[in-house]
Amino acid sequence: MTEIATLDRARIQELFDLRGAYLARSGGGYQDDPYPAWHRLREQAAVHPGTLHELTGIGEPLMFAGLPFPDRPHFTAFSWAACDAAYRDAEVFASSPEPVDLVGGPSAVLNSMLSMGGTEHRRYRALVQPSFVPNRAQWWIRNWIEQTVQLLIDGFVDDGRAELNVDFCAAIPVLTITGSFGVPVDQALDIRAALSQPEKVIEIIRPIVAARRESPGDDLISVLTQAETTDENGVRHRLSDAEIYSFSLLLLAAGSGTTWKQMGSMITILLQRPDVLQAVRDDRALLRPAIEESLRWLPTDPMFARYVTRDVEFHGVHLPKGAVLHLCLGAANRDPARWDRPDEYDIARPLKPSFAFGGGAHVCLGMHVARAEIRVAINALLDRLPNLRLDPDAEPPRFVGMYERGATAIPVLFG
Repeated sequence: MTEIATLDRARIQELFDLRGAYLARSGGGYQDDPYPAWHRLREQAAVHPGTLHELTGIGEPLMFAGLPFPDRPHFTAFSWAACDAAYRDAEVFASSPEPVDLVGGPSAVLNSMLSMGGTEHRRYRALVQPSFVPNRAQWWIRNWIEQTVQLLIDGFVDDGRAELNVDFCAAIPVLTITGSFGVPVDQALDIRAALSQPEKVIEIIRPIVAARRESPGDDLISVLTQAETTDENGVRHRLSDAEIYSFSLLLLAAGSGTTWKQMGSMITILLQRPDVLQAVRDDRALLRPAIEESLRWLPTDPMFARYVTRDVEFHGVHLPKGAVLHLCLGAANRDPARWDRPDEYDIARPLKPSFAFGGGAHVCLGMHVARAEIRVAINALLDRLPNLRLDPDAEPPRFVGMYERGATAIPVLFG
């Protein structure tokens, strides 16, 4: 992994700038704070007709999970109770508008476990979950995360300054995931850039899958090729190549698309609060509640969608069969019915689960890996960069984006 130093910084900037063309279709150019509007909407009603961005005041068409589907009626839930009820009722609020077809359908992010339901989802998740349970976090840290983090810091530790979003946060998840696939560093950014063209990604992964079926090693693709479960009827199940391809695409899109934003937001939140940063530096036990509070306070993807399978009365609103219900997780995570002073970032508040990683049967599979990446990264910054602080002469970071929220550039000084 010593090739990390050769990564094309300009290309990382292009792929991971929230305001750039790559993320424009999900509202990367949105500059305002949406939370005041979401608070007003939640106070008015738990559920409103319309899409989240339209209700927030954005007139331009945007794309994200559950969008655009112009021929379907759209509704948005803003309260914790409404989002929680939708997550708990997967029969009425399905994760996909159409059944998943991994045999005859294309390998794609949405044609994957993300969109499965019922028995199919439980079977598939049982095959892939063993590598993502909490006690496997050390496996990820030892094999990929720790080395990636340290080598990235090596690249700027002697400079006295850095831009942490591009030089640090953006690279960690994509290098962790591609490293777990056995993909060399020089192809990592090619894979990230090709996510909108899944066949290009599969061309890179296909020979790795074939090789691991013949000779497994200590990596994720090996685990997936060897995974096996037995169902209640005694039937043994293993993952097909197509299932591995779709899961790999999902992991790349979800992991490299969200963790870096959450990490950047977390670092920005601490840098904007030097007293909290110092408290965490002095007592690393505070890092866990600091991370959990950042997940609640500013989730990177503040909305996901569910598809209504039958007519239903839901929190005072009639939802017709075929409608899309958008779950505004950002608003739910700041619902005063669940949290006191919800707009305050407070690492001392009692820990409660938030919707930062979704909920229900589809709660994010990679959340423990994401937490490990953020924890290892911030610990390493605090260990190796004394007097870490925002650069007072540079433009301060801001939180931007609509459906993918995160920080702009994070210029820092240290030493």
